[in-house]
Amino acid sequence: MTTPLTEYGTTAPSLPADDALWWRSAVIYQVYVRSFADSDGDGTGDLRGVRSRLGYLKELGVDALWFNPWYPSPLADGGYDVSDYRDIHPAFGTLEDAELLISEALALGIRTIIDVVPNHVSSEHAWFQAALAAGPGSPERERFWFHPGKGPNGDEMPTGWISNFQGDTWTRTTNPDGTPGEWYLHLFTPEQPDLNWNHPDVRAEHEDVLRFWFDRGVAGVRIDSAGLLIKDPALPEVPAEVRPGEHPTEDRDEVHDVYRAWRRIADSYEGTRVLVGEVWVPDAARFAAYLRPDEMHTAFNFDFMTRQWRADELRASIDLMLAAHAPVGAPSTWVLSNHDVTRPVTRYGRADDTGFAFARKRFGTPTDVELGTRRARAAALLTAALPGSLYLYQGDELGLPEVELPREVLEDPMHFRSGGVDPGRDGCRVPLPWRGTEPPFGFSPAGPGGAASVSPWLPQPAEWSALTVQAQEADPGSMLWLYRQALRIRKREASLGDGPMTWLPSAPAVLAFARGDDLVCVTNLSDGPVALPEHDRILLSSSPLVGGLLPRDSTAWLHRPA
Repeated sequence: MTTPLTEYGTTAPSLPADDALWWRSAVIYQVYVRSFADSDGDGTGDLRGVRSRLGYLKELGVDALWFNPWYPSPLADGGYDVSDYRDIHPAFGTLEDAELLISEALALGIRTIIDVVPNHVSSEHAWFQAALAAGPGSPERERFWFHPGKGPNGDEMPTGWISNFQGDTWTRTTNPDGTPGEWYLHLFTPEQPDLNWNHPDVRAEHEDVLRFWFDRGVAGVRIDSAGLLIKDPALPEVPAEVRPGEHPTEDRDEVHDVYRAWRRIADSYEGTRVLVGEVWVPDAARFAAYLRPDEMHTAFNFDFMTRQWRADELRASIDLMLAAHAPVGAPSTWVLSNHDVTRPVTRYGRADDTGFAFARKRFGTPTDVELGTRRARAAALLTAALPGSLYLYQGDELGLPEVELPREVLEDPMHFRSGGVDPGRDGCRVPLPWRGTEPPFGFSPAGPGGAASVSPWLPQPAEWSALTVQAQEADPGSMLWLYRQALRIRKREASLGDGPMTWLPSAPAVLAFARGDDLVCVTNLSDGPVALPEHDRILLSSSPLVGGLLPRDSTAWLHRPA
C-alpha cells in the first residue's frame, strides 16, 4: 500500500496542466545531493542545502531538477544500491525535507525529477535479507535470480556474464550451517542484487513506488539502466554475434511491457509526468522503440558526449540522434556530462577527448585546462542550440575540471573493481565551490572560528577559489555568466528548444545550422578564425571575436533578418 503523505505534505503540489509539452524543450539540472550544498556542517550535501540554493538555480534558468538517488542506502555505489524507495537517506534529510523541496522548487517554476533504479536493489533491502533467510526454493528468493552453481560441487558460477563494472556477475551465498549455498545475480556490484522482473511482486512494487512519488508532486522519473531489467530465464551465455532482442540480459523485447505499464500510471496524473530512460542501445531503431507514444517520453543521448572534438564527429552524432528520434516524434536530449563522466573541461583538454569511457580514465593523464575550458564553452552553446531538451550536470556551469583525487579518499567501486588502475568516477563528484578563497568554499557552513568544522566528504582543490559561484558572478567573462546568458536567450527565443533545424553551408571544420528563420549557430572547430555568415547582430559568443572573426574552438549565436 502507498504510504500516506506526511502532515507537511497533506496537499501534494499541483503541477501546471497548461504546459503539457514542457519536457520537450526543458533545461534539466542534475543535482548530486551529496556534493551540492551542506546545510548542517557534516561535510555531506543534503536536501536543506539544495533548498537554500533554489534561488541560484532559478537565476541560472533551469526548468527542472533531476536528483540522483536520495533514498536510504549503504552507498556501496553512490546510492544506486537502494534499500528503501519510500524514504530519504538520513544524511540527506527526511521525507518532509523532500516534500518541501519539491513544493518550494515548483513555486519557483522548477519541476522535480527523481531517479528510479529498477534493475536491482541494495543487498540490505528487506526483500533480499528475507530471501537470504528463507533459503533455496523459497518464494522470497523468486524475486531475485538465485541459482545453483555449475560443476560437481556447485562451485562454478551459473554463467560467465561479465559485469558493466568489470568482474563477475554472480556471488555465492552461505547457508545457515556454514556450507556454500546458491549463487545470486548482480550485473553491477555484489551489493546490488538484480531483481527478477518476471515476478509480479517486482512489477507491482515499482508501480506503487511511482505512485508514491507522483502523489508528492514529482514531475518525472529518470530510469536507471532501463534496458537491463528482463533476463532470459534459461541463462544462456552471450553469443559471439547477438541478434537484436536476443541478448540474455540487455534490451529484450519483453522490457517494453514494463514501460507501457509505467506510462499508463504517469498519464493518469494531472500535468505531464515524464519517463526519462537511461537506454544504452546502439541500434537506432531499437533505441527509438523505447520512445513510442505509449512508453517513455525521452531517453538520454549518450552518443554525443562520446565523440571527439571534431566537426565530422559531432555532426555525425547530431544527425544520428535526430534521425533515431524522428520516427517516433520524440525530442532528443543533449548532455555533455553527468555523475559518471569525465567533466567536459578535462575531457576536451586531453589528446584523446573521448574520456567518457570508464576504461579510458587513468591517473596522471595530461590535460590542457585552458584548451578544455575554451572547448567546453563552445560545446555549451552548441548543445544549448540543438533541438530538444538540455541536461546540465551540477558544476559544469562553473567550468569545474575533473579532480584527480588521492587514492586513499576514493570510494567509487569502479576504482576497486579495476584493481586500482582507474580512478573511477569520484573526480566529477567533488563538492561544489560556492564562495570564499579556501576549502570548503561555502559548501559547508562556517563554524565559530569561521572555518567549516568538518571537511567535505571529498576534498576540493585549492585552485577552485577562482571558480566559486561568488567569483564567477563578478566576472562577465566567466563560464557561469555564459550559461546564464545562454539559458535566458534559449528561453526567450522561440526558435530554440524543440523544433526543426537546418544545416547551413560551411567550411569542412565548421558546424553551422539555422533554428527557425532568424537564429543561426556557428561552431568553429578549425585551426584558425573564420568569418561569420550573414547576420544583423550577435546574440552570444563563447569567445570574443577577433577582427570580426570567430576564433577557433568557439561558438556564436547569431540573429539574422527573417
